[in-house]
Order: sequence, then structure tokens, then C-alpha cells
Amino acid sequence: MTAGVDLSAVLRPVRQGNAFEETVERLLTVIKLGMIPAGDRFPAERELAAQLGISRDTLREALAELQKAGYVSSRRGRLGGTFVTWTPPAPGREQVQRLAREDGEKLADALTFRLAVEAGAAEILAQALGGEQRATLLARLGDVSAAGPQDYRRMDTLFHLAIAELTGSALLLDACTDARMRLNGLLNAIPVLQRNIDNTAGQHAAIVTAILAGDAQQARAAVAEHLAGTGALLRGFLS
Repeated sequence: MTAGVDLSAVLRPVRQGNAFEETVERLLTVIKLGMIPAGDRFPAERELAAQLGISRDTLREALAELQKAGYVSSRRGRLGGTFVTWTPPAPGREQVQRLAREDGEKLADALTFRLAVEAGAAEILAQALGGEQRATLLARLGDVSAAGPQDYRRMDTLFHLAIAELTGSALLLDACTDARMRLNGLLNAIPVLQRNIDNTAGQHAAIVTAILAGDAQQARAAVAEHLAGTGALLRGFLS
């Protein structure tokens, strides 16, 4: 399993009426957001089932379907387990054009939703940040700052979701995860530009600086500026 990534906030108990379907959804969210990258392992079945509040039989059924669909593979033995095999499709003109047709009209709404929940999360966190939270936030900033183009999207996702998670609000984390998923396909379809990585490094640092200083208004403003740049990049490639 990927070191340092806490999945418990996303893999919370599912509703029993739709346990199988919601289990598949939660596991796919973890995979598609890159919380566990290709080649890394999910937690053990016992731990996963406990986190999701389901039986191990239900978990195995969900994992079997994901294996059939090509998202995971299972290995036996002491070093075995369930490993992620899915990787985001490589950016390409055809994929961008298809997503522009299918999702282009939803882009403005998704960006507005993301702005509302992520700016709110940063504002709330700035008002109540503890020592352990500081360490986690700085660690996530360090990870995304050190990431190269190949791993940047994943580290960027973990950085932004960490802000929501550190507020302690499960509902807010759900909203931020949902907002990221709504844009995930679009983000994966466009190239990762080194110039953009360099520019967002300063913006990420500004967000963290404002949160650490307890400046809620500046934290909200820093997130808004950062997301405006993301929106401009998406609109440019999809237009």
C-alpha cells in the first residue's frame, strides 16, 4: 500500500442497501484519483472490509468485478494482495475532443462547485489548525512540490483532498472528492505542462502559508486564484 496515504476518510462505511454498488464506487474513486497508483496494493481484505462496514464476501465480489474490468489484479502468497493495474489514458487530441463534446457544457458548473467547496475547506482549516495537521499539510505540500509531470496529477489530488480531510468534516471531504472526480477525466485528458507545474507550486505554497498563518480570507483567495488558473487551462484545451 502507498505509504503515508490515509484511505479511511474516503473508504468509510457504505449503506447496506447498496453495499456492493457503493463499494465498487468507493474503490474506483480511490483508483481513479490516484490515491493508490498503478502497481501499489490495497490494504488487506480484513482492513478494507472493516473500513467499508461490509462482509469480506461483498468486498471480494466487488474486487472480482474490478479485476474483470481491468482495474486491479490479485496475487496470492505472503507478498500477495490486490494491486491496482489501471492507469489514466494518455492525453490525446481525440480524447480531448470527445470530452469537449460530452463534458464541455458541464465544465463551468464543475469548476464553480470545486471553487465553493475547496475555498471553503481552506477557510475553515485556517481557523482551526493543530500541530499534527500542520505537519500533514506541509508533507502534502512537499510531495506535490517535488512531483514531476508523470506523478503530478496524483500528488496534486492528495494535496487538495488533504485540506478538506484536515478540517475533520466527512461531508466536506465527500464534496471535495466529488468535485475532483467531476473534473478528473478532463484533467487527465490534457497534458501536464512543466510551466504550469512551476506556476502552481507558488500558488500551492500561498495556500499553505495563508492556512498556517490563520488567515482565513487569504486562504480562500489563494484557492480561488489557483483554481482560476486550472479553469483557464481546461477551457483552453477543450475549446
